[in-house]
Amino acid sequence: MKLTRLIVVIGIVSITLSGCKTNKSTATNTTTVAPKMITSEGAVAKGSTLTKEQILSWPHMDIQKDGVPGISLDRAYEFVKNKKATTVIVGIIDSGVDIEHEDLKDVLWTNPKEIANNGKDDDNNGYIDDMHGWNFLGGDRVLAPEQLEITRLMVIQSPKFEGKTIDQIADADKADFKKFAALKADFTKRYQEASGQKVFYTGLKKSLGTANDFLVKELGKEKFTLEEVSKYAENPAVKPVMMYMPRVLTGNETLGKSVEDLQGAIDHFASQVDIMYNLDFKGRVTGDDPDNWDDKHGYGNNIVLGGGKEELHGTHVAGIVAASRNNGIGMNGVAAHVEIMTARAVPDGDEYDKDVAKAIRYVVDNGAKVVNMSFGKGYSPHSDWVYDAFRYAEKHDVLLVKAAGNDGHDIDLAKNLHYPTDSPDNGAIEITDNILTVGAMTRHFDEKLCASFSNYGKTRVDIFAPGLEIYSTVPKDNGYLSIQGTSMASPEVAGVAAMVRSYYPKLTAKQVKYIIIHSGIKYNGEVIVPGTQDEKKNFSELSVDGRVLNAYNALLMADQMSK
Repeated sequence: MKLTRLIVVIGIVSITLSGCKTNKSTATNTTTVAPKMITSEGAVAKGSTLTKEQILSWPHMDIQKDGVPGISLDRAYEFVKNKKATTVIVGIIDSGVDIEHEDLKDVLWTNPKEIANNGKDDDNNGYIDDMHGWNFLGGDRVLAPEQLEITRLMVIQSPKFEGKTIDQIADADKADFKKFAALKADFTKRYQEASGQKVFYTGLKKSLGTANDFLVKELGKEKFTLEEVSKYAENPAVKPVMMYMPRVLTGNETLGKSVEDLQGAIDHFASQVDIMYNLDFKGRVTGDDPDNWDDKHGYGNNIVLGGGKEELHGTHVAGIVAASRNNGIGMNGVAAHVEIMTARAVPDGDEYDKDVAKAIRYVVDNGAKVVNMSFGKGYSPHSDWVYDAFRYAEKHDVLLVKAAGNDGHDIDLAKNLHYPTDSPDNGAIEITDNILTVGAMTRHFDEKLCASFSNYGKTRVDIFAPGLEIYSTVPKDNGYLSIQGTSMASPEVAGVAAMVRSYYPKLTAKQVKYIIIHSGIKYNGEVIVPGTQDEKKNFSELSVDGRVLNAYNALLMADQMSK
């Protein structure tokens, strides 16, 4: 599932995802001081004072110069301005990418061995006319609604266990029966929660609409203050929703606009009820068996653009990594000297393990050296296929970067395991050493550093990166939008990894992973633990090394390691 975070504010819905070294020259008798790593020492946090315009580019800011825990991107490019760069292909496994977008069309990977639209597999890779990537979901620029994995597992296991007690189950099947019982309980809880939220927001929209109609008529205008509304607090049209007014009547939006925005929340939960948790829904259109690895190789098509709503996610991710830099339009991606290769494998629901594993192998086989994976789910019936793909990528020296997830959970705990994962057992042993898992952070270098929705884990989360209020490309009319999620944090890391591999191509994926983790900026203070209101822990307890991404430091460490 795509890992943007839907933030619902009543009335407003937003998608919200070394030391120094002295070298003495005998020729000139001058002293050259090696560049220092950026630290947070002495920094004055200024994240709360940014203007709306400044917030659009906060992820690229510098903790020392700006007081904002961005990735110090301008300083990074200043450091490498006289260095040679090579082109790096970055695979984007996601929901689809708008390859026609003004800020992305010039950074696309084009298959040099394929002749466009001749209906042939010119390079014999098993994929016909794959000019810019491959669409493992099928369809022609249409949405790809899908069930969640837990729903698919219910469909498979229910015929065997539904309606039975453990006394009716053969001894050999009792362990599986207990797993099914736990699965069903989880499914039922999730379905009921989604149903309840759908009903709640439907009712809230109706009630707020009634209140708005009354107030517009009574006050003779469409925008009103809390003080004005309070005078009608006991009116039958206003009283049922008066408790929400302080949150609704903020900013520049009218109450009417806030009412309209609530439809996004209704649609979100309706999709869960009607599709994602619908046991009878069948969404796959590729004609293959998703539970059979060998069935129908080359399924899907070469149309890497998805339907508008889904494509937004992949397009936003691609822009964060590689939107054309310094072209005078839109925004700047993190990495220059990159090409974006698209593998469309993430539907509006949970991705299939088969699609994920095939997509990883596809981008690896076609030359990607960094791969972004902004998706995840709670169940993975064919995780072995994905693990094999991880090993395949490692064998070919490819770095995989993935989002930690948006549940506000400690994913070191077995009950909160977030797939795909590179440490499926107790987290102590990684399957491979070419994977980075990324949590989301904010622009506030204080107790609010962690995004409230981000997953975390001392063992399973490697680094935190900007993931709140992230401005990037979206499909409609060459658009741009701010979104939040670990989905947005992951491509920040992928972009920096691509920079490192571009300027220091001899470094291995394993080395780049080490650099990303250990070159980040340390924050030793206490932060509010994601998913809680006021519980605090030292930030060092929430990831492997307690650091936040920094591009300048990463390039500096890469430079030192390359000598």
